[in-house]
Amino acid sequence: MVEKEDFIKRLIELRMQKGVSARDMSLSIGQSAGYINNIENGVNLPSMTVFFYICDYLEISPKDFFDFSTPNPSKSQELFELAKGLSEHQLDLLIALAQELKRK
Repeated sequence: MVEKEDFIKRLIELRMQKGVSARDMSLSIGQSAGYINNIENGVNLPSMTVFFYICDYLEISPKDFFDFSTPNPSKSQELFELAKGLSEHQLDLLIALAQELKRK
């Protein structure tokens, strides 16, 4: 079960990765200027509908939002999309590179 504090921390982390203010994000998802700020301060939690708007705005899936083991899901998705067009040999090289980077 996800705790409220974990949800808030993840929202802040993902918003900051996108490089937007809480105010701009609030207005972009059709809410009042202080909406995201109220969530981040623990005053409110979003409805399911607004949560989906938040995920759309962050360009991630709800699953990605709660995958705390992936620090930057939008970058992971970008890499995945780029990898789709690679040959098997190129994919093997990319995997080897990722394994090497993970060791460091």
